[in-house]
Amino acid sequence: MIVKICGITNLEDALAAVEAGASALGFNFYPRSPRYIAPEAAGRLIQSLPGEVWKVGVFVNEPPERVAELARQAGLDVVQLHGDEPPEAVPAGLRVWKAFRVGREFDASRLASYAVEACLLDAAEPGWFGGSGRVFDWSALPRLNVRIVVAGGLDASNVGTAVRTLRPWGVDACSRLESAPGKKDRHKMAAFIQAAREAEAA
Repeated sequence: MIVKICGITNLEDALAAVEAGASALGFNFYPRSPRYIAPEAAGRLIQSLPGEVWKVGVFVNEPPERVAELARQAGLDVVQLHGDEPPEAVPAGLRVWKAFRVGREFDASRLASYAVEACLLDAAEPGWFGGSGRVFDWSALPRLNVRIVVAGGLDASNVGTAVRTLRPWGVDACSRLESAPGKKDRHKMAAFIQAAREAEAA
C-alpha cells in the first residue's frame, strides 16, 4: 500500500516523512493553496530525496502540456490532477492519478473514463480542491474496480478504519498532519504512517 504525505514545502519535512516510512511525497503546484511550492523549488528539494520515494506533483486545471513540462522540470514520478480536468486532459506518457471529490453528487462511473494509474478520492468541500481536512463517508462507496488512493481528513486516529473498510491501493494525508499550513508535525506524520502500516498488515 502506498502511504503518501502531501503538501510538502521544505526539505526538513520531506526528510522527516521519508524517515517515518512514507512511500510518496506530494508537492502542491496550485498557486492558491497555502501549501504551494514553486516547481523550481520543488525540483531542488527533490534532488535531495531518495530515488525510491515517489515524488507526486499536484496540479489543478492546468493544460496537459504545462503539466508534462513541469513534471520534467521538477523530476516528478507521478502527476496528480486535482481539479475538474476531463478525461482528454490526462497528459500522455506520464504516470497520472486523478482526484475525485466524493459527496452527494459523486458519480463512481466517471472513474473508468480516465486512463490513469490510480483514482484519488477526497472529500467534496465547496470552494476547495483538497486539503480541507474533511472526511467523506467511506461506507457509502460502491465497489470500485480501479486502484484507489483514499484522502480527506486522514490522520493516525482514523486511517486504520479507512484501510480496513476500503482496502485501498494507497492513503494520502496532509492538513491533519500539520502544526501550521505547509509545516508538517513529524510526530503526527510518524503516527499516521505507523497506523496505516499496522492496518495494512492486519
